[in-house]
Amino acid sequence: MSNPISGLYSNSPSLDKTTLDKTKRKSPDSLDASAAESAKAKATVSRQDQLELSDIAQKAMAEPAFDRHKIESIKQALKEGNYPLNSRHIAESFVAMEKLIG
Repeated sequence: MSNPISGLYSNSPSLDKTTLDKTKRKSPDSLDASAAESAKAKATVSRQDQLELSDIAQKAMAEPAFDRHKIESIKQALKEGNYPLNSRHIAESFVAMEKLIG
């Protein structure tokens, strides 16, 4: 019958607590070597990965997702007091928002 924790046979005469502890531990040199190997493997993988965007994607990312000219015209109209505001529509929007919240 095997030990469920260590996976070793419990009837073996050479198994005691110190022997099990020794088999579970790794030497510091082997830990450093395995850590260096995994870091090297990660570095190799990351160097191989590249992302290439199509021309359309590059143009889309270069341009903003909104119309700057329209924003500037709205700002100017607000400053001059020429932008039409419908207070009833604004109030109805707030009421709808409050119903959603709670």
